[in-house]
Amino acid sequence: MDLRQLEYFVAVAEEESFTRAADRVGISQSGVSAQIRQLERELGAGLFERSTRRVTLTVAGRAAIGRARAVLAAAEGVGQAVDEVTGLVRGRLMVGMVVGCTVTPLFDALAAFHDEHPGVAISLLEDRSDRLLDAVRAGTLDLALAGTTGSAAGDLRTLTVVSERLVAAVPPGHPLAAVARPTLRDVVGHPIVCMPPGTGVRAAFDDACAAQGLTPTIALQASAGNAVADLAARGLAVALLTESMAAPHGARLRHRPIEDAPAPALLVLAWKDTGNPAVPAFLAHARPAFTSTGEPAVAG
Repeated sequence: MDLRQLEYFVAVAEEESFTRAADRVGISQSGVSAQIRQLERELGAGLFERSTRRVTLTVAGRAAIGRARAVLAAAEGVGQAVDEVTGLVRGRLMVGMVVGCTVTPLFDALAAFHDEHPGVAISLLEDRSDRLLDAVRAGTLDLALAGTTGSAAGDLRTLTVVSERLVAAVPPGHPLAAVARPTLRDVVGHPIVCMPPGTGVRAAFDDACAAQGLTPTIALQASAGNAVADLAARGLAVALLTESMAAPHGARLRHRPIEDAPAPALLVLAWKDTGNPAVPAFLAHARPAFTSTGEPAVAG
């Protein structure tokens, strides 16, 4: 006997009709009948009671049907195992990215993954970091590149892409420009421009202030680091950024590490184990992409 005969046997048993079984497996009725007769000869017993109205299993057929289904399921499992080993994952990979984030290694990893696994449909969307992490927890995203603090993503698996301390960025004539390592109290003595709640930079800043009982004056908020820097460069407020966010604006701003705000703002790739084989396949490209580049990342 072979798997094709067992497939036809199960189809006839479930459809209770040679005609419907033939439609289901995509061959002629005579072809199904011939294969079933061959199987019955090999087994030495009839498998079906045939009538003009319906086809039913014999005692021998009822004894065989469960084993036949198990054999077909095992054969399918073998195919799936081989697919996983050879990397032939299929399906969908849903990736989130923090708004305003410019990390080309993520795009490089997505391109390499797509080249190797063209059968996987890729979706990419932008949102606020806290919402992205919640979507990973809920299973509506497979992975997310998000800004966070060390504790905020503790229930998820993470790959840290950027870990940076907070800096205060001000124009050259600002009083803080003359302070090499201002304290958090020095910084919050001035109006602040920073990213909104739900971002990694803001979470790190809020946590540091709460730990010292400080209440900053948040004068302005912007979702993109460049916008925060532009507002500070115009003298409107002290910008709260990370070093890599402030570095491109060195001609207009002086950025100073905040002495007593040691908890870093993190940019992480976060996921959880859901059984989607596309996730580990993508991570195989993401890990080297993120570790082999010296390009600064913009953390949100």
